[in-house]
Amino acid sequence: MSYCSAIETMTADRKALHKEYHDHHYGFPIHDDNELFGRLILEINQAGLSWETILKKQDSFRKAYHNFNIKKVAAYTDKDRERLMNDAGIIRNRLKINAAIENAAAILQLQKEHGSFEKWLQLHHPKSKEEWVKLFKKTFRFTGGEIVNEFLMSIGHLPGAHDEQCKVYKRVLKEKPLWNTKQQAVA
Repeated sequence: MSYCSAIETMTADRKALHKEYHDHHYGFPIHDDNELFGRLILEINQAGLSWETILKKQDSFRKAYHNFNIKKVAAYTDKDRERLMNDAGIIRNRLKINAAIENAAAILQLQKEHGSFEKWLQLHHPKSKEEWVKLFKKTFRFTGGEIVNEFLMSIGHLPGAHDEQCKVYKRVLKEKPLWNTKQQAVA
C-alpha cells in the first residue's frame, strides 16, 4: 500500500497529521538550503522509527536545531550536543545528533564549492538510487539506502513520492521536480 492510499485508511487525527505533509511537502522541490538540511535531519532521525513519530516531533526538531540553520548547527559545541541529548522533544540518539552536526559542516563545504546544497544536488542529477546512496555515504554521515531514497523522493529528486492517481501528483509535477525535467522538456 502506498503512502497516498494509506492515508485514507487512517484515523482522523493520524490522517490530519500525515495529510498536511503528504499534500503540501512530500515530493515537492525544496530550494532553500536550510530547509533541505532540515529534511535530511528528519529523514536521518526517522531511521528505525515511524514517520508519524517524526511528524509529531518536527516542530521540536526545528526549534532544537535553530530552525535548521546550517551555519549555527555546524558550529554546535559539546554543550549543544548535551542540550540535544536532553531534549525530550526530539530523538535523543547520539549518532543521529552527531550526524546532523557533521552533515551541517559538510553542507557548508558544499556551499563553498558549489554555491549551494541545492546546486550540488542538481549537479549530480540524474543518478540511480544506488549511485545517490554511494555519493551520500561518501559525503555525509548516517545516510543509508532508505534514508537517501526517502530524502531524495521527498524533495523531488527521485520519483515515487506519489502514485500517478494521487490528487497531489499533478501539483508536484507543476513544481517541476528534478526527476521529471526530461519529461517536462519533451511534453
